[in-house]
Amino acid sequence: MILIVDDDPSVTASLQLLLKQQGHRTAAAASPEEALRVLGEESVRLVLQDMNFSRATSGEEGLDLLAEIRRRHPELPVILITAWGSIDLAVRGMKAGAADFLTKPWSKARLLQAVSTALEVTAARSADRDRAPDRAALDRRYDFRGLLGRDPEFLRILELVGRIAPTEASVLISGESGTGKELLAEAVHRNSKRRDGPFVKVNLGGISSTLFESEMFGHVRGAFTDARGDRRGRFEIADGGTIFLDEIGELDPSTQVKLLRVLQDRTFEVLGSSTTRQVDVRVIAATNRHLPEMVARGSFREDLLYRLNLISLELPPLRERPGDVSLLADHFVAECARLYGRAELALSDAGRDWLRSQPWPGNVRQLKQVIERAVLVGRGSRLEPEDFLAMADLTARGRRAAALPAAGSMTLDEMEEAMIRQCLERYGGNVSKVARALGLSRAALYRRFEKFGLDPSSSP
Repeated sequence: MILIVDDDPSVTASLQLLLKQQGHRTAAAASPEEALRVLGEESVRLVLQDMNFSRATSGEEGLDLLAEIRRRHPELPVILITAWGSIDLAVRGMKAGAADFLTKPWSKARLLQAVSTALEVTAARSADRDRAPDRAALDRRYDFRGLLGRDPEFLRILELVGRIAPTEASVLISGESGTGKELLAEAVHRNSKRRDGPFVKVNLGGISSTLFESEMFGHVRGAFTDARGDRRGRFEIADGGTIFLDEIGELDPSTQVKLLRVLQDRTFEVLGSSTTRQVDVRVIAATNRHLPEMVARGSFREDLLYRLNLISLELPPLRERPGDVSLLADHFVAECARLYGRAELALSDAGRDWLRSQPWPGNVRQLKQVIERAVLVGRGSRLEPEDFLAMADLTARGRRAAALPAAGSMTLDEMEEAMIRQCLERYGGNVSKVARALGLSRAALYRRFEKFGLDPSSSP
């Protein structure tokens, strides 16, 4: 049963009719006292609750009711209903444990999605809570390809991903650089009901505030000086699928406001057009920054944070997964053996111990790069500690030989272009190797080729 708590009979009647059409059984309460009585007598799965029940509009009555519901029924999801003018109040409610909040007037689609998501997430969180995660069992139930590891904490994250993936809940993935946040986002999409829809990746750190609306929402011809034709934005491209907002912590306050609206009601306006468009997307965001600290400093909107983190996943750094270093290392060595045609390549016991002893500040990405560089430089069939140490010595000598230019003598763009040219020369124009050496995706590297007017095919 879903309990609707509102002192306006027209609101409760409207909500009851809408939910009944979707097969939900409902009950209505006009006051906090009546709501608590129903909760004590009936089996309620979800509460839809207004914030005011008298002439006062402070919302304190709603917060008091929420607190009492949470005290008596800590696992029961509560969705708050509020007006746009009291978003701060709704954020206070989210901090107090509400599952979501809706703004008046709500759209039917948004309300039904919020109800469905709250019910599914609650069921997912309670299912098999006491069962210890087992990698083989997880792989039988879900598609976790590319996510290697057997560390207990890592497996608990994968298990939660498997359970919440079929829901529509927004997901915030945090963790240090190189821990695999994008791979985890892809796993959420692959195991979701949207798996056949698009998965659109957006690196927000690479989009300037002046281009944000055009990139995310699209533009029409003539919207600005260089708009020579219509362009679809990332949200429109992701319609029916998932949008992955990487480096969400890099957004400045002005662009955070623009993003909040589309996350709130899934509507946006194309730049240069006054027509409001609806979009059906699931949002997954990722960051290597600590967003609650940014909220405390005033550099990240609290209401945006609560729109993003209905489900929060924090990937542990590799130094906290020492048992997975060998597993990952063997996988990367096997990858290199296939890539470079060296079937005999293997990791020695001493080499494995050396890798396990390192702190890996760059996490899984750094481990992969170190192994590949050692393979490229080494000549033996077994990777020993000396191969990794030789690679470190070579890197140190290279840094000494090519010291940073004097301050002010080169711009960052000039330094970036010079490094790309050096790598192109070293790897004979092999784009895949250049991208790996620079820690970039091929797409990101090609964007830099275009930016600097470089042609990899002309490299020696």
